[in-house]
Amino acid sequence: MQPGELAAWLRLTTAKGLGAAAARRLLGHFGLPEAVFAHGVPDWGNCLNGAQASSLARHHGPELDALVQRTRQWLETSPGPGIARALVTLADGNYPHALLCTEDPPVLLYAEGSEACLHADALVPAASLAIVGSRSPSAQGVQNARAFGRALREAGLCIVSGLARGVDGAAHEGALAAAPGTGPDTVAVVGTGLDQVYPRAHQALARRIAERGLLLSEYPLGTPPLPANFPRRNRILSGLTRGTLVVEAALASGSLVTARLASEQGREVFAIPGSIHAPQSRGCHALIRQGAKLVETAQDILEELALPGLRAQAQPAPEAGAGAPEAQDPVLRALGFDPLGIDALMARTGMDAASLQLRLLELELAGNVARLPGGLFQQTAST
Repeated sequence: MQPGELAAWLRLTTAKGLGAAAARRLLGHFGLPEAVFAHGVPDWGNCLNGAQASSLARHHGPELDALVQRTRQWLETSPGPGIARALVTLADGNYPHALLCTEDPPVLLYAEGSEACLHADALVPAASLAIVGSRSPSAQGVQNARAFGRALREAGLCIVSGLARGVDGAAHEGALAAAPGTGPDTVAVVGTGLDQVYPRAHQALARRIAERGLLLSEYPLGTPPLPANFPRRNRILSGLTRGTLVVEAALASGSLVTARLASEQGREVFAIPGSIHAPQSRGCHALIRQGAKLVETAQDILEELALPGLRAQAQPAPEAGAGAPEAQDPVLRALGFDPLGIDALMARTGMDAASLQLRLLELELAGNVARLPGGLFQQTAST
């Protein structure tokens, strides 16, 4: 991208009060941004209101020049071997086709990731699935997100998520645990500029994603993690993919926003059911009541999508001694899969507090039980 071309794209996409819809109207009427700026306020009247036209006309000078210079330096600098950076515009042939077909596609995508992925004909493959969920999931939710992310990547799906704490991070990690495949293993759509990582705890994860997949954002460099950015980026998460899997979600959550957007975009919505006593399961149960597909295994999703080239996932055989622990261990049998406190467990098992605490610690260390806030315990199950 030449300096003048870059400056025109950034001027068009960062003018205050303009918005993506108005920018797309200008592009549709005049062509590329440089052609837009070959005209002026009187000519923009067919596409913009007065305030928008005035804002765009004023949007030039030292502040914009500094952003252009900063962006050019970012584009020309690689964060590591095999990692590149690019700006992907609506005019580019590798702009994701699925996203282009949505109601509100971003005019410009900032991308960082594997050179092979950035230079591919399609930035994000058609066979992609979004996995989203709670930022404060249960131990079982984390395990489910990681297991589904890995199994679905091994089947050939690219896993798309939002790099957030909890389910998002676990889904990315699961995809990266699979053997490297063709195209991006996982794509993170973030709500900040790509010159920063949010949350900071995911800096190492973001680097691993860039090495084997892509980081994407519609926000210019320097954009901080503003609360309003994350619900808006959710339309990209759902729009890039053939479907969205919600692992755990409260009734009021960004994950349900993503699921609603997926439904409006004509995409499939999947949800994993959980305990009726767990707040993190209520959002999934609400989605299932509204028509989302109830999911128990990765194969459920693969059969529903029925995409060519995907590999069926065999049902995992029980691990040695597993499948039997619930039948054999009195504490696991009493615990079931709902959160339970010590007093209730003592009543169900007849064990004294000291013996029960010791057994729970052993089961926790073995990965069969998770300790929850409020002194509760919950059995975990492999997926």
